Amino acid sequence: MQHSYNLANIGLSDYAIHTYLSLLKAHPVNGSQLSRQSGIPRARIYDILRMLKRRGFVAEAGKGKFVPLPPDELIKQLRRDYEADLNRFKDLVNDVDAPAGHDFIWTIIGYQRVMAKAGEMIDAAENEIYVRLFRQEADVLVPALKKAEQRAVPVKCIFMEPFPDTFNVQVIHPQHELVEEKLGGRSFDLIVDREEFIGGMFTPEKVDACRINWSRNRWFVLAGRDSLRHDFFHYFLYKTHTLKEALDENEKKLYEMIQNDM
Repeated sequence: MQHSYNLANIGLSDYAIHTYLSLLKAHPVNGSQLSRQSGIPRARIYDILRMLKRRGFVAEAGKGKFVPLPPDELIKQLRRDYEADLNRFKDLVNDVDAPAGHDFIWTIIGYQRVMAKAGEMIDAAENEIYVRLFRQEADVLVPALKKAEQRAVPVKCIFMEPFPDTFNVQVIHPQHELVEEKLGGRSFDLIVDREEFIGGMFTPEKVDACRINWSRNRWFVLAGRDSLRHDFFHYFLYKTHTLKEALDENEKKLYEMIQNDM
């Protein structure tokens, strides 16, 4: 067998997963039959079946033949086991009297992991959200951001390219058509409740390899928040100084709100 399922986090080896999938395709079968249809050596297949049986993922149906646990039940069982282990680990962590220290800046790699972490932060927000988004990230995160605004969490958004009116407080970044070219990628920043920051740059040619920073470091968080506040001022200054246009009444109110949002 030469196949990797990349599912090590569920606690099953590639051999175990392949054994289960092969058994799912044809059952009941004995170990010898399963060895032939799976390509796993006979000497190993019985060890794997014993492990799967011990965990309740397969059962013996008499005369040395095996059947798989239905997939939906297997997934429920894995989820229960995983959550039980997490709860036990949480209890262990809570019992440790950890010394106060520095909040480090961590790196998250992988686009889906970054978006998942950002979604968690948005869902947990209680007081405010500052966010800077290109369309690709907006398409992923706007639904969660809208839910946050619906539960009375103010969302202050700088869209890095044209986007429909979505939030009570939003602007389009000036010269948006040049921004990605000048930056060399898509900037992404999210600050929640003045307590948590995630941000960095997605470069188009290697978006899944981009290193995105996450931290609760107070000064890192506040510096990121202030950067986004100043993007609002950039918008106001560009309109009044470069374009020589007056702010409308809503923009004047927005200016006062951002000005006082220290």
